[in-house]
Formats: sequence, C-alpha cells, structure tokens
Amino acid sequence: MHVEYVQKRKGDKVYTYALVRQSYRDGKTVRKRTLANLSHLPAELVELIRRHLQGEAFVPADQAVRVTCSVSHGAVFAILTLMERLGVPQLLGTRPRPWHRLVLGMIAARLIQPGSKRFTCAWWRQTSLLRLLGLEGARVTVNDLYEAMDALLQRQEAIETKLAQRHLEEGSLVLYDLSSTYLEGHTCPLAAYGYSRDGKRGKRQFTYGLLTSREGCPVAISVFAGNASDPTTVPAQIEKLRQRFGFERVVLVGDRGMITRTRIEELERSGYGWITALRAPEIQRLAAEGCLQLSLFDERNLAEIEDPQRPDERLVVCRNPLVAEERRRKREELLQATEAQLEKVRRRVEQGRLVEPEAIALAVGKVIDRWRMGKHLELQIGPRHVAFRRKEESIQREAALDGVYVIRTNVPAHDLAAEEVVAGYKSLRQVERAFRSMKTMQLELRPVFHRLEDRVRAHTFLCMLAYYVQWHLERQLRPLQEAEPETYGSLRLVLNRLAGIQLNTLEVGGVTLEQATVPDEIQQKILDHLGIQGLV
Repeated sequence: MHVEYVQKRKGDKVYTYALVRQSYRDGKTVRKRTLANLSHLPAELVELIRRHLQGEAFVPADQAVRVTCSVSHGAVFAILTLMERLGVPQLLGTRPRPWHRLVLGMIAARLIQPGSKRFTCAWWRQTSLLRLLGLEGARVTVNDLYEAMDALLQRQEAIETKLAQRHLEEGSLVLYDLSSTYLEGHTCPLAAYGYSRDGKRGKRQFTYGLLTSREGCPVAISVFAGNASDPTTVPAQIEKLRQRFGFERVVLVGDRGMITRTRIEELERSGYGWITALRAPEIQRLAAEGCLQLSLFDERNLAEIEDPQRPDERLVVCRNPLVAEERRRKREELLQATEAQLEKVRRRVEQGRLVEPEAIALAVGKVIDRWRMGKHLELQIGPRHVAFRRKEESIQREAALDGVYVIRTNVPAHDLAAEEVVAGYKSLRQVERAFRSMKTMQLELRPVFHRLEDRVRAHTFLCMLAYYVQWHLERQLRPLQEAEPETYGSLRLVLNRLAGIQLNTLEVGGVTLEQATVPDEIQQKILDHLGIQGLV
C-alpha cells in the first residue's frame, strides 16, 4: 500500500486528492485499487501516513527524545575559556600535571560558587566543570584538592615572577597595601591578635600584603602573622621586586602608615622611588609654620609646596571638597555621640551612683576611648563632679584642614608630574578594591578554617589567582555594565545569569549526544562581550 496524489481538472480548477492505493497482480498484469481517500485529513497527517506506509517507524513523542542529565554549564565554560586566553594553565607550568586541572577548577569555583573544599567537590558534580577539565568520571576528593593546593604553593614564586614580567616593567608604579583576615581556631602558627581590618575584635587573624600594577592587576601576595604591622612587611616586598623579579627601578606606592622614614631609607638604598602621604600632625605642622596656606586652593585643588625639613622631597598638596564635607559631618556625629554618653555619666554622678574620682575617670575614659573625641573636649573630674565642654578652637583648627592631604615623593618632576603623583597615590584604591573582592561574597577568602600555615598561604594565593581572573573579566564586561547597570550591575549577577545555561545529555533514537540550552538575550550579550561563540 502507498499514498498516491492524484490531480483532476474541473473547468479552470485543479484538484489534488490523496488516495491510499494498493498494488496487486491480476495474472501477469499489475493493477491498482483505491482503499481510502485521505483528502479530508490535514496535510501533515497525510504525510505521516505516507511515510509510515513507506516503512518508517514512529514512537510516541515522550519516548523519541530523552534528557538523561542536565548540569550548569555557561558560567564554568566562560571562566575556563577566559583562563585559557589569559594563559593561566601556562602559569601553573609548561608541562601539564594532574593537579593543574584541580587548581583551575578551584579557581573557577572560587569565582562562581565559593565555599569549603568539601562543598567544592559536591558543587563540581552539579556543573559541566569535570567534563570540561577532562575529569569526567573521576572521583575527586577533598584530599585531592588539598594536595593540589600544596603543589600550587610550591609554584607560587615562579607564578608571581611570570605575572610580574607580564604586568610590570622598569620604572613602573607598583601598588602595595596590607589587610587582615580572621581565623577560626587558634592552632595555626600565623594566628595572632592584631589590628583587625575586618572589625572582628577578639579574633585571631593573619595579615597579607598585595602587590599590584598601577591599574590594580594583582601580581604577588605575601602572608604574615596576624600581629605584623604595616611597615615591617615592606622589606619583603623590596627584596621580592629586586631579587626575584629583577627590577632595578620601580616606584612603590603605599599609604602613610606603610612607608615610614626607615622604609624610605631602605627604598632609596635599593634605588627605588616611592609615593606616600603625610600624617595629620605633619600637615598641621606645615600649616602652623606657614608652608601650607589655604589660599593655595583659591584657584585649583592641587599645588606643590616646600618643607625645609624635607629638602629632598616633593610635597603635593590636594584638597577634596567632598571629603572635607564628609569629615565635618562625621566629626559632628562623633562629638554628639560622645557628649550623649558623657551626659549619661554625668547623671550617674548626680544620682550618687559614681562618687570617687577614679571611678568617674574610668567611666569617662571608656566613652573617650570608644569615640576618640577627647582631643576636642575639655574635661573636669573631681569627687562627685564631672563636666565637659567642646574645645571650639581645636575643632576649628582641625576643620580648616578637612579634605586637605599632602602627598610626598622622591620622584623628580621630569619623571612624574604633580598630577601623576596624585593619581598614583589615589591608585591605592585599586588594592583596597581587591581586598574587598577577596574578602566578601565574591571570593570569600574569609573566614579561614585551615590549621596549617602552608594551607593558609595556599588558600590566600588561590584567592589572589581567582581575583586575577576576575580583574580581567570585569575589564571586558565594564562597557556592558556601564551601559545597563540595572541588568549587569555586578559580577555575581553576571555569573549567575550564565550559570542558567545548561548542558543537556540527550538520547535520540538510541544515540547519546550533548546540547547546550540556547542563551537568552541577556546571556547572549554577556557571551558576546566575552567573545565566546560556541558553548560545546
């Protein structure tokens, strides 16, 4: 049997009929007979009947295609593609090792879904990461990740040297700053009490210093004990820049608490330039001695001055009106908060709850230590008596210098103009931004649960490498984020969008194949800005 289309003309019109016909033999003659007229059926159904009569087999739609597996794919594919372009695998070593793939996977996990090593092992199985790394079917354990971290730490110096060769050059500005992160537990040799930049009082911590290019691209990271002060970490950076990286001449940029007089001497003995800023008491001294006059800012917010006590230095004075206003507001709020607490102490004295001068002084001291506004308050303490009032002259003297800061450097003007000196110092914001990304939800460096010193160092270095990838990723996405901040406002939002692209494993007629879901409009824009064409 078969379907045959027959055309008949009636007048000016031609009609087509779909007939089910059967061929049979009558003796030696082949004849045909019509079994059914299908002309009243939809053309699609007639075509299916025709194909079936020709021998094609059909199955129910729900059995024709089966999705046997679906995992998150878009984000891990984008990150691994970007790492390949950045040459991250080559940073780990020219000869591929098994631990290289695990480190690449941990970097991707730190960017997309940061968590503990145990969580990472479980999360990998929900993505296409193992398949893309060539580890599909492998049983990756937490111990495997720890061993990969140990191997990575052994390569840290070589990796940092390669990064320095890529992003630094002779005479370039190098940014350096120090931060801290608290530790859970107290058995790690690095754990110590110190100034907490996390605001975690009573927690042991470790500190780490980050070297970056002028643009904020991370180059190297060093880990120190939790009680290490800013200046004591600088010599290690000088040695790293000169001995390991081989730079004869660079300009180190650090904040006012970092580059002290002793550190300046060490930098100059090494032939290095430096840029830092003066502390508030020094600025007040310059103003009192007449070296710094506020009339300098009548026409512009930047000027160079001279200080007889620093004949070999250039001093660039700047004024930021927005910072000035913010400092005035903050000082007034702190003064009001201090006065409110002191008023509570005064009422306790009046009520006879505080009598002895020592007890009154202790209560007042707690308030002063909390808000640190004692320099602007005049206090009178005696038996059953406490009084306070503002030092208006002190407040006005400090307010006159609100928003004023003085940047100091030994770099000659012919090498670095005043505007470039200011811009170089302000570039330290790039390092602060790196610390925020590494410590907060983006990379989650903290809290640290590792007990071994080398594991803490490896964990910190791994987070730095993840930020290295993030830094380049954000540069590529910046035009898109600036154009549509509501849709692409943060890297976390962008990666979550890409994570919605699934890789599906299909069974079609007994054949297994893989196919990624079609990106929506937002996902496609992200992929276009990253220059990613295919997803499989």
